[in-house]
Amino acid sequence: MSDLQLGRLTLRETQAFSESAYQGWSMHISGVEVCPMVTRDEVWARFDGALGVQGALVPVVFEEKTERNGYYTVLSSSGEVLDRKRQNITEISWKISLQRHGPDTDVDLESRLIGATRQNDFGQVGERWSAPSIGAYGYYTGATLPGVLTRVGADGPITVFRGVPAGVNPRWGCAVEHYLRGRVKILTGGTERVGTGHPLQASQWELTNGLVRVRPLNSSGSLEVASFTNGRWRGKRWWVQVGAEQITRWESAGVLRNDLEQCVIRLTAVRSPVGRAYLDLTVRRGSRIVECWLQRGDSGPMSVFLADPETLTDSTSYATRSSDDADGNRVAVGSARNFDLHTSGGLTRTNATSMDCWLGVVAGGGSAVNGDRATDLQAQYIGALPEIVAAVRR
Repeated sequence: MSDLQLGRLTLRETQAFSESAYQGWSMHISGVEVCPMVTRDEVWARFDGALGVQGALVPVVFEEKTERNGYYTVLSSSGEVLDRKRQNITEISWKISLQRHGPDTDVDLESRLIGATRQNDFGQVGERWSAPSIGAYGYYTGATLPGVLTRVGADGPITVFRGVPAGVNPRWGCAVEHYLRGRVKILTGGTERVGTGHPLQASQWELTNGLVRVRPLNSSGSLEVASFTNGRWRGKRWWVQVGAEQITRWESAGVLRNDLEQCVIRLTAVRSPVGRAYLDLTVRRGSRIVECWLQRGDSGPMSVFLADPETLTDSTSYATRSSDDADGNRVAVGSARNFDLHTSGGLTRTNATSMDCWLGVVAGGGSAVNGDRATDLQAQYIGALPEIVAAVRR
């Protein structure tokens, strides 16, 4: 048995494997995960992760057969479970089939930026941008070169490419051992989750990309949104309000998307005396903001505002603090739709069934660099496109 790094998963694989070259080069591997060698929760997390990566592009690093390190797509995965909980023994035998794209020296990663920019009430075109993994090289967009912005997060400096030309899917190279760096993560109980089939503890999850982090609060607010600036996390508490109710507890949390370049969590809150509200939270690799989509069944008022009030200045499509806070930053919010400024610092919509917004800070406040100003964050929110990363031969 030896270790295998399959994307974000660490698995124990057998020495034997097989390969075939019918309609593409594929590899077939297998292994066993056992409790008490690792905890029962870890065994099930590995199994759920192995099933959850089906169809995903993953970097694969083998402990033994390093000649096969490279980029693969997971074609299928399955397993058999022997669970003797009373004896504290859980054994899971798994099998995974992989389509081999090749080593990182022969393969480019292509950021396929699909869809359209956000419709908005302000006539804003937005800014097309993307951020590859930390350690990526040779970012290529053809004849038109994008702008370059470096943001320093908890995982290190990540490069954001701004003004990506329309109709272009950027290509870039990355060593397999660096592909996971700067990724978006979903954690629950301190453990990173892989795929979308994992249950999340509604009061103990975290969504982060190393630059911005969002977590639930149980009484002093609905959410904490923290930004990594000047070497540490600096948090702001936010209330989410539907009608007259401030949400103090999330009934459930689920994962809608869990990829290295983008993750989406859906939260559900019960309303009194009847009904519910949904909040979708999106974080992208390289972004400084959390994107929010709040929904209610009936039409009425909705708000997102600071639990510790701050005075914000309304700039039509976004609002920001006019002076630096104690951390040297300026809290900022924005939306694609018309809104009213909340007196505590935030935004409100009336007679609506949904509300979009983004939350974050202007890192560096009045000294923010080009690309990190509030107007830039608004443009990046409007211009953000769904991204799928694919492997292509050079």
